[in-house]
Amino acid sequence: GIGFGLQNIIANIISGLILIFERPIQQEDVVEVGALLGKVRKIGVRSSRIRTFNGAEVVVPNSNLISNEVINWTLSDSVKRMEIKIGTAYGSSMKQVIDVIYKAATENEHTLKDPEPLALFEEFGDSSLNFRLLYWVPVELAIQSKSEVSIAIYDTLAEQNITIPFPQRDMNFRKEDLQLIRGEALPKKPEKSSTKKETD
Repeated sequence: GIGFGLQNIIANIISGLILIFERPIQQEDVVEVGALLGKVRKIGVRSSRIRTFNGAEVVVPNSNLISNEVINWTLSDSVKRMEIKIGTAYGSSMKQVIDVIYKAATENEHTLKDPEPLALFEEFGDSSLNFRLLYWVPVELAIQSKSEVSIAIYDTLAEQNITIPFPQRDMNFRKEDLQLIRGEALPKKPEKSSTKKETD
């Protein structure tokens, strides 16, 4: 019983030694473990401490960092690619829209010049022309940058009278449904006359 109970502890200690010597994760790295995203504050022998961007301190067993898939956003560099998708109404100038979203990214102070932002037309949607913007920023400024660039795109499109359409759906109603919606009484169906066969 003691042996089984110590298995997890020994696995965490060995994982801690691997983290300390191989250093796949270092202090102050921004990591993503499952649904957990935050900055590594401390790597201990048995467990590590990660501070989420919501301010919570999470103690993670070291075996989770070794045996599970871990995304390290700052292992080799501290930049992240951002993606913004935007749809405009049919009839909009594609070149004009691409110029708008490209300019919004390049004029943002957090956007990296290398690699250069990329604005693309993606597809013909059901009710919109769909575009895609890709650009790189420091990982710690990713959320702020996406908000600023999105606002800049929206304001510029509004200034140039380029519409962002609402999804459109066609709905078919029967005559009876329209009458119910208006509160009208439905006409009564004629009753079938019953026939009785007389027998002598």
